[in-house]
Amino acid sequence: MKRSKVLIARQIFPEIIERLRPHFDVTTHDAPIDWSRDELIARLQGHDGVFVAASEPIDATLVDACPQLKAVCSMAVGYNNIDVAACAARGITVTNAPDVLTETTADFGFALMLAASRRIAESEHFLRAGQWQRWSHDFFCGADVHGATLGILGMGRIGQAIARRGALGFDMKVTYHNRSKLAPDIEAPLGARWVDKETLLRQADHLVIVVPYSKASHHAIGAAELALMKPTATLTNIARGGVVDDAALAAALADKRIAAAALDVFEGEPRVHAALLKVPNVVLTPHIASATVATRMKMATLAADNLIAVLNGRAALTPVKA
Repeated sequence: MKRSKVLIARQIFPEIIERLRPHFDVTTHDAPIDWSRDELIARLQGHDGVFVAASEPIDATLVDACPQLKAVCSMAVGYNNIDVAACAARGITVTNAPDVLTETTADFGFALMLAASRRIAESEHFLRAGQWQRWSHDFFCGADVHGATLGILGMGRIGQAIARRGALGFDMKVTYHNRSKLAPDIEAPLGARWVDKETLLRQADHLVIVVPYSKASHHAIGAAELALMKPTATLTNIARGGVVDDAALAAALADKRIAAAALDVFEGEPRVHAALLKVPNVVLTPHIASATVATRMKMATLAADNLIAVLNGRAALTPVKA
């Protein structure tokens, strides 16, 4: 029986390659570069499955050019780089990696919020620049997190994990906005309260954005939304670039219309809007919210196991529905 062929479209842990080899002929990507769509198309010829992350462009043009492709398995939870409808129309199974990164990502999101509110990165840059000469009563004063109002835009798995940290660890009042309310048994232990989006923005001392990216969520936070927030508020985005209008956010930070922000994701990443690099009151990290060795290994393992299941005629473990 002919073995299926799998392309790993980026560098990955050696253990994952060895996990796949007993099942498939495996083509690896051994260089620290991202392939263009055209190069990915060329390399995918003759392959039945592909292992991707959050940046490989899997669109209608690609799947049309790769008729043998049966499975696109991502180690990321977000999949806005994949045209799921185009894959479904051609009988290609798409999978992602939910759940395994929830707690790690929530840890990081909360850490970013703390860093922004307490001006940790800003004060470190000040110290490293040799500017610390004296102490004063208002020296790098930030905002309290304990007892404050936590606003969560997008109360899915990660949003709920952040809410738990805020409510149970920091005695925060939790408000959230979703398309629909959560069940009472989920809300009650957290004291979480659904509010409309405008109320969320007006009331939050610390706003954390965790909505998936889609056309509907593009620039869900722009100039008009930022104008509703308290001038003492912070904004943390661990969702996807494009959910926040980065140019509008940079302007709001520069004008002190909000106090601070923390961003792990950006429009057009790995490029970052130039204005964000100029304002001191923002914490910037390069899309690393899930970056612990244990969690990244779990994400990659899940993608590999999805490939093994689908290409051996079994149901995907974590399919993405069109």
